Amino acid sequence: MKILFFCSENIIAGNLAYIMKKEGHDVRLFIDDIERGANFDGLVEKIGDWSEGVEWVGKDGLIVFDDVGYGERQDDLRQQGYSVFGGSALADKLEFDREYAQNIFEEHGLKKLETLNFTSLQECRKFVSSHPGPWVIKQNGHEAKDINYVSSFEDNRDILTVLDSYEKSYSGKVITLQKKVVGVEVGVGRYFNGNDWVGPIEMNFEYKKMFSSDLGPNTTEMGTIGWYDDNEKNKLFLEVLAPLKPYLQKIGFKGDFEINCIVNESGAYPLEASPRFGSPIIYLHCELHESPWGEFLKAVADGENYDLKWKRGQGIVLLLATPPFPYAKKMSHLTSCGNGIFFKKELTEEEFSHIHFEGVSLEGDRYFVSDDVGYILYVTAVAEDIANAQKKAYTMIADIVVPKGFYRDDIGDRVSRNDIPKLRSLGYL
Repeated sequence: MKILFFCSENIIAGNLAYIMKKEGHDVRLFIDDIERGANFDGLVEKIGDWSEGVEWVGKDGLIVFDDVGYGERQDDLRQQGYSVFGGSALADKLEFDREYAQNIFEEHGLKKLETLNFTSLQECRKFVSSHPGPWVIKQNGHEAKDINYVSSFEDNRDILTVLDSYEKSYSGKVITLQKKVVGVEVGVGRYFNGNDWVGPIEMNFEYKKMFSSDLGPNTTEMGTIGWYDDNEKNKLFLEVLAPLKPYLQKIGFKGDFEINCIVNESGAYPLEASPRFGSPIIYLHCELHESPWGEFLKAVADGENYDLKWKRGQGIVLLLATPPFPYAKKMSHLTSCGNGIFFKKELTEEEFSHIHFEGVSLEGDRYFVSDDVGYILYVTAVAEDIANAQKKAYTMIADIVVPKGFYRDDIGDRVSRNDIPKLRSLGYL
């Protein structure tokens, strides 16, 4: 099958194109960012002209989008008769406009968190000054990934300082405040084919802080713990995802859909929706799925049911990064572009299946860092429990050498120690 894979500048799931190539499909990869366009050289055939790719793939092939922001294009392609995996215009709005998303959640019976959009920092600051918190600053869309901040004080003294600092640097059109709620942060997701859910329910726990013990600045994510669940009575699924089925049908969504929540004694509060592949949880999907990816994504895009085969157990995914990560602003003196990627031992094909590339290319038999953003690769493992999954993944990542590379060494500890016991006590596991 011909597959055209559309990667945003975030390259959320570009490695899937490589996987589907290895499945035997005729794959072309388009990366919507000239500065990241050298990634996956030598690994998968790429194209530089999106329109030529659409003509090449035809209506018998499959077009896969890995991110939001292309909803109108996706809607138009579907209307023309193309097979498209991904979101839609209203799915984009659900992620980009957090205030709108909370209203949609409330309309469908979910709990609502007070969420407000501001078009000026001055108005945002004025509101925070007169409304006791604590509040959370959140970005809308992906244009300012490093502005998120969670206040630690009821009087918002820290968040006011942060807003003052943004006066000098933040150029986004919208800044969002969300009321802080305390509890266990957990995500619930599932694939949707435009008509119904497909495959099992996904549970995941993110690690966003840069350093171990949840210290340091927020990142997009340093690692994730997750697993699949085929219990249709899963409490979190029934409270948070299942009520949105009519909405997903209405907006023509055909892809991976997830909601991140805070769960406490009062229930599950949806924070945000991700109507797209999540990163790095998509790499754990690659570890968990036993069915062919091309076949599965084609079924979802065509609105068909699919009996997805998957592994049981609990999984882990680790990000191996280099400077200038986690900051979006590129600092040329910190770039790792061109550095080699080395392995302390010769890896088998099976061992390589647990390594997933992002900022990587291949020349001859040499893997190397191919952009200056800092997201290099991910390592995954699944086992009967988190402790054994950790052991497998950390053993693997220790055999990978990337100059200036780093990763967190405690992914999974908090989930095992705190999150899972708390969710069990609340009846969510």
